[in-house]
Amino acid sequence: MKLLLRLLAHAPYVLSAPLLALVQGISFLLLEAAWLLFGKAKTLPAEQPDNQSASVVIPNWNGRDLLEKYLPSVVAALAGNPRNEVIVVDNGSIDGSVDYLRTNFPTVRVLALPQNLGFGGGSNAGFAAAKNDIVVLLNSDMRVAPDFLPPLLACFHAPDIFAVSCQIFFSDPQKAREETGLTEGQFRSGMLRVRHRVDEDLQVPFPCFYAGGGSSAFDRKKFLALGGFDEILAPFYLEDTDLGFLAWKVGWRVLYQPASHVWHEHRGTIGKKFSQSYIDSIVAKNFLLFLWKNLASFSGLCQHLFAAHVSALLSVLLGNSRERCNYTALWKASLQLPGALRARWRVKTITRLDDKTAFARHRGAHYFDQYLARQQEEGAQDQNLRVLMVSPYPLCPPSHGGAVFMQQTVRALAQHAKVHLIALLDEEWERFAHDELAPFLTSANFIVRMTGQSSPPFTYTPGAVLEFANEDLAYLIHRTIYLERINVLQLEYTNMAQYGARLRHIVCALFEHDVYFQSIARQIKSNPSWLFRIPALLEYAKAFRWELQMLPRFDQVQVCTIANQRYLESLSPQLQPLLRAGLRAAIEVQRHSQPLRQRAGKQLLFLGGFRHLPNLEALQWFFREVVPCLIEKNADFEVVAIGAEPPPLYGIPHAEPYLELKGFVEDLAPYWASAAVFICPILSGSGVRVKLLEAFAAGAPVVSTRVGAEGLADKDGEYCRLADTPQAFAAAILDLLANPEEGLAMAQRARAYVEAEWDNQIVTARLADSYRALLAAKRQA
Repeated sequence: MKLLLRLLAHAPYVLSAPLLALVQGISFLLLEAAWLLFGKAKTLPAEQPDNQSASVVIPNWNGRDLLEKYLPSVVAALAGNPRNEVIVVDNGSIDGSVDYLRTNFPTVRVLALPQNLGFGGGSNAGFAAAKNDIVVLLNSDMRVAPDFLPPLLACFHAPDIFAVSCQIFFSDPQKAREETGLTEGQFRSGMLRVRHRVDEDLQVPFPCFYAGGGSSAFDRKKFLALGGFDEILAPFYLEDTDLGFLAWKVGWRVLYQPASHVWHEHRGTIGKKFSQSYIDSIVAKNFLLFLWKNLASFSGLCQHLFAAHVSALLSVLLGNSRERCNYTALWKASLQLPGALRARWRVKTITRLDDKTAFARHRGAHYFDQYLARQQEEGAQDQNLRVLMVSPYPLCPPSHGGAVFMQQTVRALAQHAKVHLIALLDEEWERFAHDELAPFLTSANFIVRMTGQSSPPFTYTPGAVLEFANEDLAYLIHRTIYLERINVLQLEYTNMAQYGARLRHIVCALFEHDVYFQSIARQIKSNPSWLFRIPALLEYAKAFRWELQMLPRFDQVQVCTIANQRYLESLSPQLQPLLRAGLRAAIEVQRHSQPLRQRAGKQLLFLGGFRHLPNLEALQWFFREVVPCLIEKNADFEVVAIGAEPPPLYGIPHAEPYLELKGFVEDLAPYWASAAVFICPILSGSGVRVKLLEAFAAGAPVVSTRVGAEGLADKDGEYCRLADTPQAFAAAILDLLANPEEGLAMAQRARAYVEAEWDNQIVTARLADSYRALLAAKRQA
């Protein structure tokens, strides 16, 4: 019934929406054509402001009670410098605000306007009247700390600093900190997304998307050069967001200063004068006008218009949401289309950065790369490696092969670099399991049970990527790069590629533990169920497209084997200069120092975490297909399977009495010593099997499928026995059980091979050298 009523109420909007979209599209298209014919860009000058004093501007509208409560803190904070001034811009108040100020605050300048010009208009008038180069704009419901001003002024240390935001607290400590001053913004799915981030541990100035209009300092000349707050956003909200983004597009900077503290009685003025529904409608309208004005890319604007109309229709069907547009906002914004077009023309005239760069510039990594990295290199002649490793999985305990690679790389890389770690954990206790890596890490940060983005019905992005798409993780990566002056970003696994970027002074490397779409293709081949194959085929198509598009953004893509490298090169030759094998997949061979010997007994050892589908599939195939062949030959054997999250015994065919499921085992040495044969019946997956490298180092004779031994062995009997059919796999096991001397000779060759080619100390030294070479190339460029 509610849906029917909404449809009837919005029927005129829905029916007229195609015409509205056509008018919008044609209007923007005509402006683009006019710009191509007549447009001319100009560069705005950037001068170093005098940052020894400030003018504080406070817009007021019928807020006498707020002035009485909060203005004394402002006056007291500015009292130490006679050049400071406080200006209250009164927007035609009728509550006696002007008389009250003149009577009780004679040192405060009162700029009495005959009518209400709104927040933006009143602020603009205050900026025009101010005497100092730095103007601090405060809401009338803002209390300031006695020492809030000096940290703000100190941030204006360069000619291109536009604004600096205070750290905002709420007067009511029980309220969630919806605004903090540390702002973020992005253009995602065709719409603008902005937020304030709470980071109570941040102690130094940090880049932000915009400086809030009620709690920030601005360079007055730059503010006026940009035209001040845009009147098309009247009566309130997003004026500051618009101006901050415009400053980034011009090439100026916006910073957050956590040392400058203010307290806000949130919506102390607007919330008392206007209804929540009216406020929401203005915010929704201004979100549209922001993009119509500021998106320079016509393709981006088309994406936005499509998203806006689709989300407006969804709002009719599902109800209004702050995350979606609605038809009321679309019509309100369209009535201001002429003003938006004029504003868009002016933006094109004065800006020099494209949309993507402007949206990215306030992120910590991009800011550090643009403004600080070169200074650091030139000032200190810094040749030290500072590596940030980002993993979607815990490194400790090493319950899967990838964790073994990562953990051992951290240990060895610490000899060549300062290593920082960000890892995602499944459980809180895993945080403490990483204490063993503390001696090797300069810093470590963990996120427990991260929630990724929900998967929309139609998306080109693979589900495995969306699972790890998280703004908190992105912020932590950027924050660490900025604070720790990282010069190498090392991302682990393909799904982390979404956090990579082409940077001028920072090496960005990706380790493909396996080629994700190749792994899916092999799973499809080995799994006959169409209930699995249909969604897997869709994921494969998404992964193929996404992976090959993402890899070129990296300076280096590390793969496990030459086979992986050649496979990717065959699909995308442009990747050839980026792909490197032999830099990451390695083990600590010295941990297996026992002398090699002939193996006896009947124990077959299987190793692999069962959360990884190819391992579960391998064990099931072995017992379903190979074990009957062994039974038929009257073989005397038992299988010990070690790995985290083992399946129930009843789910494995022919398991009784041959299989013992051990689960996760911390010390594998006794099992390596007692294994007569190590089995690797892997049918799918990609990369290289850590379990095989460990088996080679431990001296255990190995029987593997060719997929399982990919990149390590391609000749049967050289380093391991290779078999792909159940009968051949069973026959190879029986040969090694019956001929231990053959197994020893093969194990000796395998041990020599892994010592020469896959030792972690040797491989990681090559990795560090490759980092240095890439950094040197960037410095020369």
